Amino acid sequence: LTSIEIPSSVTSIGNSAFAGCSYLTSIEIPSSVTSIGNSAFYKCRGLTSIKIPSGVTSIGNSAFEDCRGLTSIEIPSSVTSIGDAAFRDCGLTSIEIPSSVTSIGNSAFSGCSGLTSIEIPSSVTSIGDWAFAYCGESLTSIEIPSSVTSIGESAFAYCENADIVIDNSEENVTVGSHAFEDCKSVTWKR
Repeated sequence: LTSIEIPSSVTSIGNSAFAGCSYLTSIEIPSSVTSIGNSAFYKCRGLTSIKIPSGVTSIGNSAFEDCRGLTSIEIPSSVTSIGDAAFRDCGLTSIEIPSSVTSIGNSAFSGCSGLTSIEIPSSVTSIGDWAFAYCGESLTSIEIPSSVTSIGESAFAYCENADIVIDNSEENVTVGSHAFEDCKSVTWKR
Protein backbone atom coordinates (compact mmCIF):
# COMPACT_ATOMS: atom_id res chain seq x y z
CA LEU A 1 0.00 0.00 0.00
CA THR A 2 1.69 3.20 -1.20
CA SER A 3 -1.17 5.70 -1.40
CA ILE A 4 -4.44 6.26 0.39
CA GLU A 5 -7.42 8.46 -0.36
CA ILE A 6 -9.47 9.20 2.72
CA PRO A 7 -13.20 9.67 2.02
CA SER A 8 -14.73 13.12 2.51
CA SER A 9 -17.02 11.82 5.26
CA VAL A 10 -14.01 11.58 7.63
CA THR A 11 -13.69 14.50 10.09
CA SER A 12 -10.67 13.39 12.14
CA ILE A 13 -7.68 11.12 11.74
CA GLY A 14 -7.41 9.10 14.92
CA ASN A 15 -4.46 8.28 17.13
CA SER A 16 -1.94 5.96 15.42
CA ALA A 17 -4.25 5.63 12.37
CA PHE A 18 -1.40 5.09 9.89
CA ALA A 19 1.50 4.60 12.31
CA GLY A 20 4.27 2.44 10.94
CA CYS A 21 3.00 2.44 7.33
CA SER A 22 6.55 2.75 6.02
CA TYR A 23 5.60 2.12 2.38
CA LEU A 24 3.03 4.90 2.30
CA THR A 25 4.34 7.61 -0.06
CA SER A 26 1.27 9.81 -0.51
CA ILE A 27 -2.02 10.46 1.19
CA GLU A 28 -4.85 12.84 0.39
CA ILE A 29 -6.55 14.27 3.44
CA PRO A 30 -10.02 15.66 2.63
CA SER A 31 -11.06 19.18 3.61
CA SER A 32 -13.61 17.68 6.04
CA VAL A 33 -10.79 16.71 8.47
CA THR A 34 -10.40 19.10 11.43
CA SER A 35 -7.90 17.22 13.62
CA ILE A 36 -4.91 14.93 13.20
CA GLY A 37 -4.47 12.65 16.20
CA ASN A 38 -1.45 11.61 18.22
CA SER A 39 1.02 9.44 16.26
CA ALA A 40 -1.37 9.46 13.25
CA PHE A 41 1.48 9.13 10.72
CA TYR A 42 4.26 8.09 13.11
CA LYS A 43 7.16 6.39 11.28
CA CYS A 44 5.62 6.75 7.82
CA ARG A 45 9.16 7.03 6.48
CA GLY A 46 8.16 6.78 2.81
CA LEU A 47 5.84 9.79 3.02
CA THR A 48 7.45 12.60 1.02
CA SER A 49 4.77 15.27 1.10
CA ILE A 50 1.38 15.85 2.60
CA LYS A 51 -1.14 18.66 2.33
CA ILE A 52 -2.89 19.45 5.57
CA PRO A 53 -6.35 20.86 4.76
CA SER A 54 -7.32 24.33 5.90
CA GLY A 55 -9.93 23.06 8.38
CA VAL A 56 -7.38 21.34 10.64
CA THR A 57 -7.00 23.19 13.95
CA SER A 58 -4.64 20.86 15.83
CA ILE A 59 -1.74 18.57 15.01
CA GLY A 60 -1.38 15.91 17.69
CA ASN A 61 1.64 14.73 19.61
CA SER A 62 4.06 12.73 17.42
CA ALA A 63 1.62 13.09 14.48
CA PHE A 64 4.42 13.05 11.88
CA GLU A 65 7.32 11.96 14.07
CA ASP A 66 10.08 10.04 12.28
CA CYS A 67 8.67 10.74 8.79
CA ARG A 68 12.22 11.01 7.46
CA GLY A 69 11.15 11.32 3.82
CA LEU A 70 8.96 14.33 4.58
CA THR A 71 10.97 17.34 3.39
CA SER A 72 8.27 19.97 3.22
CA ILE A 73 4.89 20.59 4.75
CA GLU A 74 2.42 23.42 4.57
CA ILE A 75 0.75 24.08 7.89
CA PRO A 76 -2.55 25.89 7.27
CA SER A 77 -3.53 29.07 9.08
CA SER A 78 -6.36 27.23 10.86
CA VAL A 79 -3.83 25.39 13.08
CA THR A 80 -3.49 26.93 16.55
CA SER A 81 -1.29 24.33 18.26
CA ILE A 82 1.53 22.03 17.24
CA GLY A 83 1.79 19.05 19.57
CA ASP A 84 4.78 17.58 21.37
CA ALA A 85 7.18 15.83 18.96
CA ALA A 86 4.74 16.53 16.10
CA PHE A 87 7.52 16.66 13.47
CA ARG A 88 10.47 15.29 15.47
CA ASP A 89 13.13 13.60 13.33
CA CYS A 90 11.47 14.56 10.02
CA GLY A 91 13.44 15.38 6.88
CA LEU A 92 12.05 18.94 6.79
CA THR A 93 14.28 21.57 5.19
CA SER A 94 12.14 24.62 5.98
CA ILE A 95 9.13 25.44 8.10
CA GLU A 96 6.66 28.27 7.84
CA ILE A 97 4.60 28.34 10.98
CA PRO A 98 1.31 30.18 10.39
CA SER A 99 0.36 33.25 12.41
CA SER A 100 -2.52 31.33 14.01
CA VAL A 101 -0.15 29.16 16.10
CA THR A 102 0.27 30.30 19.72
CA SER A 103 2.36 27.45 21.13
CA ILE A 104 5.00 25.10 19.81
CA GLY A 105 5.11 21.85 21.77
CA ASN A 106 8.02 20.07 23.42
CA SER A 107 10.39 18.53 20.87
CA ALA A 108 8.00 19.63 18.08
CA PHE A 109 10.76 19.95 15.46
CA SER A 110 13.77 18.50 17.28
CA GLY A 111 16.13 16.41 15.21
CA CYS A 112 15.06 17.99 11.91
CA SER A 113 18.72 18.22 10.90
CA GLY A 114 18.03 19.34 7.32
CA LEU A 115 16.32 22.57 8.39
CA THR A 116 17.74 25.67 6.76
CA SER A 117 15.15 28.18 7.96
CA ILE A 118 12.48 28.66 10.61
CA GLU A 119 9.96 31.48 10.74
CA ILE A 120 8.36 31.95 14.14
CA PRO A 121 5.30 34.21 13.85
CA SER A 122 4.42 36.95 16.34
CA SER A 123 1.39 34.95 17.50
CA VAL A 124 3.62 32.44 19.31
CA THR A 125 3.93 33.06 23.05
CA SER A 126 5.68 29.85 24.14
CA ILE A 127 8.29 27.53 22.70
CA GLY A 128 8.44 24.13 24.41
CA ASP A 129 11.37 22.15 25.82
CA TRP A 130 13.69 20.82 23.10
CA ALA A 131 11.36 22.31 20.43
CA PHE A 132 14.13 22.91 17.87
CA ALA A 133 17.03 21.05 19.50
CA TYR A 134 19.44 19.11 17.30
CA CYS A 135 18.36 20.93 14.14
CA GLY A 136 21.86 20.60 12.75
CA GLU A 137 24.42 22.74 11.02
CA SER A 138 22.27 24.04 8.15
CA LEU A 139 20.19 26.30 10.39
CA THR A 140 22.07 29.59 10.57
CA SER A 141 19.61 32.21 11.83
CA ILE A 142 16.53 32.27 14.01
CA GLU A 143 14.48 35.31 14.97
CA ILE A 144 12.30 35.03 18.04
CA PRO A 145 9.52 37.65 18.10
CA SER A 146 8.70 39.84 21.10
CA SER A 147 5.45 37.90 21.65
CA VAL A 148 7.45 34.91 22.96
CA THR A 149 7.62 35.12 26.76
CA SER A 150 8.60 31.50 27.46
CA ILE A 151 11.45 29.52 25.91
CA GLY A 152 11.72 25.97 27.21
CA GLU A 153 14.64 23.92 28.43
CA SER A 154 17.14 23.14 25.65
CA ALA A 155 14.70 24.66 23.12
CA PHE A 156 17.45 25.47 20.59
CA ALA A 157 20.25 23.34 21.99
CA TYR A 158 22.86 21.99 19.58
CA CYS A 159 21.92 24.24 16.66
CA GLU A 160 25.66 24.79 16.23
CA ASN A 161 25.64 27.41 13.47
CA ALA A 162 22.55 29.33 14.58
CA ASP A 163 22.68 33.04 15.31
CA ILE A 164 19.62 33.62 17.49
CA VAL A 165 18.08 37.08 17.73
CA ILE A 166 15.43 37.66 20.41
CA ASP A 167 13.25 40.74 19.93
CA ASN A 168 12.84 41.30 23.67
CA SER A 169 14.81 41.87 26.86
CA GLU A 170 16.02 39.10 29.15
CA GLU A 171 13.75 40.37 31.94
CA ASN A 172 10.60 39.79 29.88
CA VAL A 173 11.29 36.20 28.84
CA THR A 174 11.43 33.07 30.96
CA VAL A 175 14.25 30.95 29.59
CA GLY A 176 14.75 27.30 30.52
CA SER A 177 18.12 25.82 31.34
CA HIS A 178 20.45 25.14 28.40
CA ALA A 179 17.93 26.76 26.00
CA PHE A 180 20.72 27.96 23.70
CA GLU A 181 23.45 25.43 24.50
CA ASP A 182 26.03 25.11 21.70
CA CYS A 183 24.38 27.78 19.54
CA LYS A 184 26.71 30.13 17.69
CA SER A 185 25.34 33.32 19.26
CA VAL A 186 22.36 34.80 21.12
CA THR A 187 21.46 38.49 20.84
CA TRP A 188 18.81 40.27 22.89
CA LYS A 189 17.47 43.31 20.98
CA ARG A 190 16.13 45.27 23.95
